[in-house]
Amino acid sequence: MKLVIHPALDGQRLQLVEDAAGEMLVVNCDTADSALQEITAADAFFGKLTPELLAQAQQLRWVQSPTASLEHYLFPQLVDHPCQLTNMRGLFYDVIADHVLGYILMFSRRLHHYLRQQLASDWRPLGGEQARTSFATGPGEVSEMDRAHLHVSDQVMGIIGLGSIGAEIARRGKAFGMRVLGIDPSTAAASESVDEVRDPAQLEWLLQESDFVVIAAPHTPLTEGLIGAAQLALMKPSAYLINIGRGVIVQLDPLVAALEQGSIAGAALDVFEIEPLPADHPLWKMDNVLITPHVAACSVRVPERHLATLLENIRNFSQGQPLLNVTDKQLWY
Repeated sequence: MKLVIHPALDGQRLQLVEDAAGEMLVVNCDTADSALQEITAADAFFGKLTPELLAQAQQLRWVQSPTASLEHYLFPQLVDHPCQLTNMRGLFYDVIADHVLGYILMFSRRLHHYLRQQLASDWRPLGGEQARTSFATGPGEVSEMDRAHLHVSDQVMGIIGLGSIGAEIARRGKAFGMRVLGIDPSTAAASESVDEVRDPAQLEWLLQESDFVVIAAPHTPLTEGLIGAAQLALMKPSAYLINIGRGVIVQLDPLVAALEQGSIAGAALDVFEIEPLPADHPLWKMDNVLITPHVAACSVRVPERHLATLLENIRNFSQGQPLLNVTDKQLWY
């Protein structure tokens, strides 16, 4: 058997790959020309596969994508090819869940508001100076300052996509006492962390019920442009939209309109239809919007997990064992 790698790996990682491959030949290609030559008799490939490379392959059975997302990896010939395609999903579940809970805590405790005030040396609690605690207003009374802050465990979190990332977001939301709803093509995605899960046809239900709508779905033909004006209109005026999935899932112009009109309370976005987000885009200046520059998956743990997944799949393939993260190429995940 033969594994072709292109672009080439550095010496340290290549040695680990060769150790995992056992008796399987590993060819580390520095150039596209050498990859074109070597892939003819390859059984497996790791790296950036192109239509030209695939056309030269005569016995390719397995392709390992170096990415979790496949919208920029797949092409029609690869979708139709009989080879198995595996990806790198499952590496980012906890760090992205951290990012989402950070957004939720910022909005709930109004930290985004207080941070701006801090920079201006401005001491003004939301809701006014009066009744700093419930004791100041009397037993059982709620001050305007109290009302200005959300009690996290009273909130409903709705998650679109319950893969490894969505499931971990659900688990953490449940740990904070939230009611958790989910939408996923597989209703078997329900777990003890999700109070109710329905299929994607029930998206309207999730949007209407949730205080925080979290998009954790991949970019597929079915999710592109999924959230537009009609969907935003279904959300509560007090609800927040969070997108850590893919930018193309949320249509930005309708989102801006909904935020300007007060149709929703705010949004937290790590991914965008256009990246980088243009400097003159209106989202930058909205005080009810949190923007991070596509960093939700950043973690020192991800590279080691990436390598571990690659090595395990190489061992599995060389020994005829089932592969991790086999994708449905028609569905893009």
